Amino acid sequence: MPSKPAPFTRQTLTEDDLIDFTPELRRRALEIFRRYRSGPIFTPPSLQGTIVMPGSIGGAGWGSTAFDPDTRTLYVKGTNNPVLYRVVKGVPNDTIGYEYTVDLVNSGLGVTADPDSLRGVDHVPPTTLPLIKPPYGTMTAIDLDSGNQKWQVPLGDTPAIRNHPLLKGVALPPLGVAGAVGGTVTRGGLIFATGGGNVLYALDTRDGSVLWQHQLRAGRGYANPITYRTADGTQFIVIASGAGDDCELVAFSLEGK
Repeated sequence: MPSKPAPFTRQTLTEDDLIDFTPELRRRALEIFRRYRSGPIFTPPSLQGTIVMPGSIGGAGWGSTAFDPDTRTLYVKGTNNPVLYRVVKGVPNDTIGYEYTVDLVNSGLGVTADPDSLRGVDHVPPTTLPLIKPPYGTMTAIDLDSGNQKWQVPLGDTPAIRNHPLLKGVALPPLGVAGAVGGTVTRGGLIFATGGGNVLYALDTRDGSVLWQHQLRAGRGYANPITYRTADGTQFIVIASGAGDDCELVAFSLEGK
């Protein structure tokens, strides 16, 4: 149980963390939460189903950190997204050699105001909202000499939540975006990152404020940006965006010298 650095995402889930954008959504969230087992970090999966924080992609996962050796600062993209780990009886096969395993297919948790959609179905269809309050994604700067956090800000936005019909007219706070991908830090004091959303941001390394942003035409930028300099001295930032047949690499550079 590490004492430092402090957790940069939520490590447990209580009723105080549940979504409360409207009274109806709050009531539905409590219904789902009380149906399953929950507890502090390392509470094991169960036959009943255990709500786990951090979820299956973290916390932080692959590609989620960037390190600045000059300031000895680690920049971590974090995700707050609980999952349901329920132990089910299965048929042993070449992949799973055990009689029991965790039901990963139905591990998502979501909330809707439609009572019929909650009868026996707890995994997340596209129209549901998260079980918990935001932020769903953050960027945290950690001083590696002291182990202390310098700052933490919500990173990105989630239009599917912000524009959800159940939340029409509701004033929402910064949401952040869930995702495993992190950023790239430059010597000039910028962090380039999408957080897993469809906007590329340039954050100020001093406080995490957004200095620039660009909507990616092909959609979600679920990738870590890279940076390189050409022979003529031009510095580029490049990111992969989109998926399938509609995907592209997008490159940015400063105009002039």
